[in-house]
Amino acid sequence: MRTFDEIFEIAAKRKGGADALEALLGQQKSTADLESVSDDRWLACMTKCIFQAGFNWKVVESMWPGFEAAFHGFDIGRCAMLNDDDFSDLVSNKAIVRHGTKIRSVQENALFVGDLAKEHGSAAKAIAGWPADDFAGLLLMLKKRGSRLGGNTGQYFLRFTGVDGFVLSRDVTARLIAEGVVEKAPTSQTAMAAVQHAFNSWAQQSDRSLTEISRVLAFSNG
Repeated sequence: MRTFDEIFEIAAKRKGGADALEALLGQQKSTADLESVSDDRWLACMTKCIFQAGFNWKVVESMWPGFEAAFHGFDIGRCAMLNDDDFSDLVSNKAIVRHGTKIRSVQENALFVGDLAKEHGSAAKAIAGWPADDFAGLLLMLKKRGSRLGGNTGQYFLRFTGVDGFVLSRDVTARLIAEGVVEKAPTSQTAMAAVQHAFNSWAQQSDRSLTEISRVLAFSNG
């Protein structure tokens, strides 16, 4: 497995130099900023990522005001209490993407977010307080307790909310395979543990966030 500096050099050559690469890395939110995000916004981002999965992202984005109205601003209490009549109205609502199981996930994830709030004071505190060196554990928790939050959907949800972590895109996965971390796209807990170990090693070498490392890996291959 190459060192982080070696991978950074590969990525920098692809992107026009170190300064150009640095400009592409961005910054994740601080723990304090994350903890200030209200529960309804966590549910909203979950929902957007779920509806964008396997669908045209721009279409969902253009329809988003309709989603906000249809789900009452993603108020946790109201979404958790959706009834059969509400679902009937939602699946015929042309202001949103009419995908029955994804619509149902809004209620299921409202209950999930509500449970996190009961356990930790808010969903923000539960997620923001999760240690970065066990990001794979956070992904597993989302998959087990949330609805339709496994795989890349959970990863993109955390990326878009500003949580420090990695996204196992095609290019990141290709770099992990090239470095001998995994042999194929990681899906098992054993493979995810190997990915986490590699990211932790690169983080120790570089003193960079998992988000920055993830982006460098992506740019080193794409």
